[in-house]
Amino acid sequence: MATLTCPGCGAAVSHDDLICFTCGTNLPRRSPVEEEAAPPTVMQEYLRPGAAPPKPPATGPISPVVLRLAFPAGNVDVPAGTSLVLGRDPAESLVAAAFADYENVSRRHATITVSDTGQATIRDEYSTNGTFVNDDRVLPGTDVRITDGDRVRLAADVAADVSLPRQGFSSNGHPSAG
Repeated sequence: MATLTCPGCGAAVSHDDLICFTCGTNLPRRSPVEEEAAPPTVMQEYLRPGAAPPKPPATGPISPVVLRLAFPAGNVDVPAGTSLVLGRDPAESLVAAAFADYENVSRRHATITVSDTGQATIRDEYSTNGTFVNDDRVLPGTDVRITDGDRVRLAADVAADVSLPRQGFSSNGHPSAG
């Protein structure tokens, strides 16, 4: 690779530098032709003419289970294989509207995760007023398993009943009532 020089003072600069550290001159960006091509995304590969459809990861079937949290403002559903942030900030939480009237709920309060197999956990995201499962405080940054019939509480007064069908998968990969 050729040595690059600053157009302002002639000092040697790296191709990744945005400014010259000798004189402070803004350095020109490389043209798109010079930029290294990023590897294609899964969707780009899938849409490429003649491409074979991507193979799903070998994790087994995704459970049809959906976790439901019944809050006073409405139900929050989390399908298997996903996670959802609970909190007041719409930039962080898809369900922020449910907590808009609760100032004691943090902007990014807790994360609910339901695994591909239907097991659910909640993690307090270092909230100001805490996350509780059955009145036991969840340690910040720690995943705590939640099951059907549990009660989740954010801060002092935003509680939800957990509904999580007891369904798992047998060793042959077929759904089985648990």
